[in-house]
Amino acid sequence: MTPDEARIALAAVQTRIAKAARTATREPADVTLIAVSKTHDADAIRPLIAAGQRAFGENRVQEAQGKWPALQAETPGITLHLVGQLQSNKADDAVALFDAIHSVDRPSLVTALAKAMDKADRRPACFVQVNIGDEEQKGGVAVADLPALLAAARAADLPLAGLMAVPPFDIEAAPFFALLAKLARDHGLSGLSMGMSGDYETAVTLGATHVRVGSALFGQRG
Repeated sequence: MTPDEARIALAAVQTRIAKAARTATREPADVTLIAVSKTHDADAIRPLIAAGQRAFGENRVQEAQGKWPALQAETPGITLHLVGQLQSNKADDAVALFDAIHSVDRPSLVTALAKAMDKADRRPACFVQVNIGDEEQKGGVAVADLPALLAAARAADLPLAGLMAVPPFDIEAAPFFALLAKLARDHGLSGLSMGMSGDYETAVTLGATHVRVGSALFGQRG
């Protein structure tokens, strides 16, 4: 991706976010665009950084460790979001590297993250991932188990930022986004990490505070 292509892609997504926000009488600035850079190397990421993008998302701790320390040294002010599943034994590494973790989904991970944060004296924002479509193959806590997991996270003093979800593929996403927003309101949470390249505008109209956009910024892979 050339610098010009990066600027055009970023501007297009930002414009669509702003339009969707205004449709819902929201401020565009209240929506954080996370550029999901998983599988993309540093050379593919630099044009977006040069275009002004500062929030990036990764799926795997090890992959992020391999490329982001150097990129962050080049450009201060970058925030990193872990948007993929996290193994409890990677909690120390995740807490050291990421500014936000969007995939807190079970009590054992709550415990591991709390210990890692205490040890590192670093407290990344945490989103609890909800299996909003009750899909066996997806991570996330079941809707019925959400109250107990939130209680455990609060008891462990995790810095709860909100809820995250990935709706079922090939089904209208809006009802799932609306449900996640209701769950967040019911539990006193303001953050909503929802919406990807195919549906982020819908997510913004329904209250998303963080959208996770990959292919609309980087292009389709392979």
